[in-house]
Amino acid sequence: MLRWAAIFFIIAIVAAIFGFGGIAEGAATIAQVLFFVFIVLFVLVLAFGASIFKK
Repeated sequence: MLRWAAIFFIIAIVAAIFGFGGIAEGAATIAQVLFFVFIVLFVLVLAFGASIFKK
């Protein structure tokens, strides 16, 4: 998922360089959402992983 966030971030940068404002904004929004979803899933996996190994 972090890979997809990075891909959309690169698309947003390239689109911004060429002046496609709407496309850049959309790709940046998608990248931001995917990044935050990745962070939430990462924290959940850490929490559940830590609770499993405590037993």
